[in-house]
This record gives sequence, structure tokens and C-alpha cells, in this order.
Amino acid sequence: MLLKSIAEALNKQVQMEAESSQAYLAMASWADIQPGLEGVAAFFYEQSDEERQHMLKLLTFINERGGFGVVPALEQPILTFTSLKSCFNEFLKHELKVSDSINDIVHLALAEKDYATHNFLQWYVTEQMEEERLARTLNEKLELIGEDKSGLYLFDRDISAYRGAGAKKK
Repeated sequence: MLLKSIAEALNKQVQMEAESSQAYLAMASWADIQPGLEGVAAFFYEQSDEERQHMLKLLTFINERGGFGVVPALEQPILTFTSLKSCFNEFLKHELKVSDSINDIVHLALAEKDYATHNFLQWYVTEQMEEERLARTLNEKLELIGEDKSGLYLFDRDISAYRGAGAKKK
């Protein structure tokens, strides 16, 4: 049986994963209407789908352990960005926030001696390490490119390689 404190923390994480999915969907939509950012749009559409899968995985775990997975209400995410760099800065900030939240739940699970939840969360810990690395790498590339239009063209063209090239392992 899932302790109430663990169920509450996991449900907060369900909300965070849902918010991530919505935030990345908004980034995808924004990129979709920017000239020449089709690759970035596809990247964030896929990122949004993946975050939804993370949410569903948590929801199922909560229910399987005797808790009640709550489908959260969501606030409107940021819809527009001043630049591609600002969009990717938000991506990194968001992933760091998610990592902090996962780490807090891992700590709680250990404190409550809930080793099943601790074990389950190890997948998320590894996932967040990969997400942070990906977000940092893409931000570093944008920093190198600056305002160079040919660099931005290549960034958009090549971003799909980061989605599948070891960035995610399900």
C-alpha cells in the first residue's frame, strides 16, 4: 500500500509531467509558425509526447500500488518566445525543475523506507540525467551559433538526431 505522503508527492509529479507535456507542446506550436524551424517543431512535438508517457507511467504506478492517480488541471504554459534561444533556455530551466522534483521524491521514498517507489523512480533519475544533458547540449550549440542564419539552419536540420541518438531510452 502506498503511503499518503508518497502518493501525494507522486501525484504532484504527475502534474509536473503533464505541465512538461503542455509546455513542450506550446514550444512546438510556436516553432511551427516560425520560418524555417520545422525540425525544432518536430523535436518539441516528440518531446511533448514523451512527457505524456512519463505522466501515464507515474499514474499507473500510483494506481497499481493502491493509491489514486489524479489527472491534474493545468495552467496555460508560455505560448510565445522572443527567440529560439529563449525557448531552449526555458526547456533547460524546466528540465532542471523536474529533476529537483524527482530527487525530492526519491529522498522521501528513502526516508519512508518505500523501496518499491525508490526502485521505480530510478528510471526517472536516469531519464532526467539524459534530459538535462540534452537541454544543455542544445543550449550550448545555440550559444555557439549566435545569430548566424546558416548555423540556425543547420541546428534546425540536425536537431532530430538528438531526439533518437541515445537521448532517450524507454
